[in-house]
Amino acid sequence: MNKKVLVTVILFGSLTVSGIVSAQSVYPGQHQGKLKKETVAPLQAESFDLKDVRLLPSRFRDNMLRDSAWMTSIDVNRLLHSFRTNAGVFAGREGGYMTVKKLGGWESLDCELRGHTTGHMLSALGLMYAATGSEIFKLKGDSLVNGLEEVQNALKNGYLSAWPEELINRNIQGKGVWAPWYTLHKLFSGLIDQYLYADNKKALTIVTRMGDWAYNKLKPLSEETRKLMIRNEFGGINESFYNLYSITGDERYRWLAEYFYHNDVIDPLKELRDDLGTKHTNTFIPKVIAEARNYELTHNETSRKLSEFFWHTMIDHHTFAPGCSSDKEHYFDPKKLSQHLTGYTGETCCTYNMLKLSRHLFCWTGDSSIADYYERALYNHILGQQDPETGMVAYFLPLLSGSHKLYSTKENSFWCCVGSGFENHAKFGEAIYYHNNQGIYVNLFIPSQVTWKEKGLTIRQETKFPQEETTRFTLRTENPVRTTIYLRYPSWSKDIKVLVNGKKISVKQKPGSYIAITREWKDGDQILATYPMQIKLEATPDNPNKAALLYGPLVLAGERGTEGMQAPAPFSNPALYNDYYTYNFHVPAHLRTSLKLDKKHPERALQRVGSDLKFTTEQGDVIRPLYDLHHQRYVVYWDLQSEK
Repeated sequence: MNKKVLVTVILFGSLTVSGIVSAQSVYPGQHQGKLKKETVAPLQAESFDLKDVRLLPSRFRDNMLRDSAWMTSIDVNRLLHSFRTNAGVFAGREGGYMTVKKLGGWESLDCELRGHTTGHMLSALGLMYAATGSEIFKLKGDSLVNGLEEVQNALKNGYLSAWPEELINRNIQGKGVWAPWYTLHKLFSGLIDQYLYADNKKALTIVTRMGDWAYNKLKPLSEETRKLMIRNEFGGINESFYNLYSITGDERYRWLAEYFYHNDVIDPLKELRDDLGTKHTNTFIPKVIAEARNYELTHNETSRKLSEFFWHTMIDHHTFAPGCSSDKEHYFDPKKLSQHLTGYTGETCCTYNMLKLSRHLFCWTGDSSIADYYERALYNHILGQQDPETGMVAYFLPLLSGSHKLYSTKENSFWCCVGSGFENHAKFGEAIYYHNNQGIYVNLFIPSQVTWKEKGLTIRQETKFPQEETTRFTLRTENPVRTTIYLRYPSWSKDIKVLVNGKKISVKQKPGSYIAITREWKDGDQILATYPMQIKLEATPDNPNKAALLYGPLVLAGERGTEGMQAPAPFSNPALYNDYYTYNFHVPAHLRTSLKLDKKHPERALQRVGSDLKFTTEQGDVIRPLYDLHHQRYVVYWDLQSEK
């Protein structure tokens, strides 16, 4: 039996078993008993622990299974090799050439970012353990933590990395080096997640020693040195320090979080100024996530206002139709969006971080527009990031007409978006449901089951959405429970129909809100909700004749075949330097990008074929959800031609 089949069997056998971890990701409402500093900011909703949600068969669980197969196929010794080599504790035949197969790409032994994947893997294994309850993920996480403990002990001063401390020294001196604090952020986060998701107390010991090392390293430095150092990308290391402060209550870690406050980036947001310019997008977003954590832990209203301002600025001005952002990883003038539909749009890490920020903001506000964005980005970008044939993932979501998704390789990529990809496809259950003292929010229509222990209530959601418009909820409870169920009324729908135990209820709410159903719920009660979906256009702000087609929350794309795709397409070429960033898509010159329709009634141009989400046009186009387009070219933003 091969490894992929074995992992699938293990997961299917465990999906109905509750995990034993006591906490997961650092969002309000989670990890009870593990935080010495709880959220003090007022909340509208709280998150469920990931272990309380189980995915049922769907596209999302399919992605999770492929992700788990890839994760478990990477040997622990390979993930630890660069760490052991750095610490001098590795011993192998002929220096290891005959005993350990080295990781390539960004994990090569001469890449300054090496080790970041191990941090992501620690997080992803914890997430996968929480999401499934399967011991295989706990055991692998434990093995990684044990290996890292050996390395840290050898390095003696609490420092832990796959590269020498000299890289930090170079950063402090303002010398050229590729993002050492960014890489350490992944390791800090991974170890924290191992503690919170998988209850690994050794991971907490290791990461607090790392925090002590960082404090001792940075405390003596001058303000001028600090400002010089943080000009280099440092990811979300300040978020990690806020989280470590939350867990331990140690004020030194809060000092470290504030130490990485980036004045040049955050100060304009305090003044509610959109000063994004052409800055590096994914360098920016994690710094705002840290401010969101600061608000939750200290009730700092300035941090809240700037976080909300940034989120709305991103969504209203800097986001493409699929919910992604950036062109070649950078901001650009949003008034020229149609000029930035390139093959390098939509860095996946940016969407990964925007979804994280969205979760924080939803807990504060309970705003359905945040859930609308989350759904849009989740379906159109994250779900479609993974190649369903191989499990590999894309760095960018190209929006150049005639381009295609370009996937990683198993041995020679390990880009940042591969690391965040390990996490993305392990945590689909985390934002489906939220709760407060009054009731439970249903934000996403994904087949799943949530257990609300405090209420003694389990809700099972069964649906074929988005292929079908109806979702069914079955409630299980030992005793009758009076509570409210808040069904999201998406902005993309209208004329929703809701039945409770077969009886139609009056829906007075409008799109962009929640339908509140309050009653005493009994075992076996059912809710049936139907969300009509329509075809609509979403034009670029600077060109009304350049537009994407949407069906409900789904971005549709036109199939354009494989003409001109040259091997190893659609996969990255390891022989080329970071080819995803310079990739030539060889788009055929005659490739058609136009679509003839009535702008007021775009639905008239499309005919749905069968029960699948497949549409055709009189021009002969085949149009499907963007998440379904793999191994071929596509068109997302059409050149519109009016029907006469």
